[in-house]
Amino acid sequence: MTELGYNAFDADNHYYESNDAFTRHVPKDMRTRCVQWAEIDGRKHHVVGGKLARAVTNPTWNPIAKPGAISDFLRGNPEGKDVNSLFVDREPLPDEYINRDARLAKLDEQGLDAVWLFPTLGVLYEELLKHDPKAVTTLYGAFNRWLEEDWGCNYKNRIFAAPYMTLTDVDFACSELEWALGRGARVVCMRPAAVSTVGGDVLPPTDPMFDPFWSRINEAGITVVAHAGDSGYTTHGYVKDGFGAEFDSFGPSIKHFNIERAAYDFLITMAYSRLFERFPNLRIASVENGAEFLPDLYRKLRQSRDRLRVTNYYKEDPAELFREHVWINPFWEDDVTEVVEMMGEDRVIFGSDWPHIEGMPQPLDYVSEVAHFDDGRKCKIMRDNTAALNTPRAA
Repeated sequence: MTELGYNAFDADNHYYESNDAFTRHVPKDMRTRCVQWAEIDGRKHHVVGGKLARAVTNPTWNPIAKPGAISDFLRGNPEGKDVNSLFVDREPLPDEYINRDARLAKLDEQGLDAVWLFPTLGVLYEELLKHDPKAVTTLYGAFNRWLEEDWGCNYKNRIFAAPYMTLTDVDFACSELEWALGRGARVVCMRPAAVSTVGGDVLPPTDPMFDPFWSRINEAGITVVAHAGDSGYTTHGYVKDGFGAEFDSFGPSIKHFNIERAAYDFLITMAYSRLFERFPNLRIASVENGAEFLPDLYRKLRQSRDRLRVTNYYKEDPAELFREHVWINPFWEDDVTEVVEMMGEDRVIFGSDWPHIEGMPQPLDYVSEVAHFDDGRKCKIMRDNTAALNTPRAA
C-alpha cells in the first residue's frame, strides 16, 4: 500500500520494444517495405519503408536515459540546466522495460495495482508507412503478435498492453479487433490522425466507411485510447517536419504544439461528426496528449451547437456528449483542477508516462499534483476512473 492507502492504476505506462518487435512476425517478402535494421557509423538504426527513421537516436535502447530525465526542464527548468546535460546520466537497459515479470515486480515496488501499457516506437511508424497501406497492415498485425507473446494483452490482470489499431483497411481493423478481444484485451490504442486508406483517400476516422469498426467497439464495450504519436502534422515551413527532428535542440518552436493539435482535431471531429450519437457506448481516452486544448474545444462545440440549432443537426448537446464519452489524461504539468472543472471528476485519469524521459521519475510522484483534492476525488483520478474504463461495458 502507498501513502494513498491503496495501489493506483496508471493509465500511461510504456515498454521499450525488443530488437525483433517489428520483424519477428513480418513475412520475408514484406520486410523491405516494413522495418529493417541498418548499421551506420557503428550504430544501429531502423529503416522504415526504405527510409532511415530518426525518431530516436538509439532504438536498441541500451544504454537508456532515466525516467523523468527532463521533467524539471518541462516544468520550467527551475535550476537553469542545459537540457543536453540531462541526457548524460544513462543506465543499462533495466529488465522491467522489456520483461513482463520484472515489470510486475516493479509495479509492486511502485505502489501500482495495474497499468495500461503502450508502445514507444510503435505509435510512430504508421505515419512513415501511410503511403503503403499493405505495409501498414502487415507491420501492425505482426507487431500485435509480438506484443501478445512478450507482454500479453492481459497479463495476470495487472498489465494491460494495448494492441495497436489502424483504420487503413477497415476489414483488417475489424479482424484485428476481434483478435484482440479474443485475447482478453481491455484497451486498444490508435494514433489521433486522419486515415490514409487502401483506396487512396484520406478520411476522418469518423467517416461512415469505418462504422463497422466503431460498431464492434460499441458492442464490445472496450475502451479506445487515442495515444500521442506521430500524427503527421506539418509546421508549414516554420520548422523542420518529421517526428523527432528537433529532439536534439529542444529549442522553442510551434512543433511542440503538434501533439495537442492532433488530439484536439481528432476529438472534436468525433463530436462534430456525431460519432457518439451513432455509437452511444463508445468510451475514448485521450492519453499523453495534454489538456490545454479543452477550453477552446468546448467553446467551439458550444458555437457549433448554437449555430446549427435551427437545423437540429445535433440531437444532443455536443459538449455534454463529449464530456460523457471522453476521458482526459492531463500532462503532469497541466492544471488538474482546471481539467476536473471542465471534464468532471469522473473523466480525469492519472498517467505517468513511465519510464519515458518526459514523464515522472516515479509514477506516484503525481500524488503531489492531486494532494489538494479530497480522498474521494483523488481516488477516482488515481485509480477508480481507469479501473472502470478497463472493464468492458455492456452496450
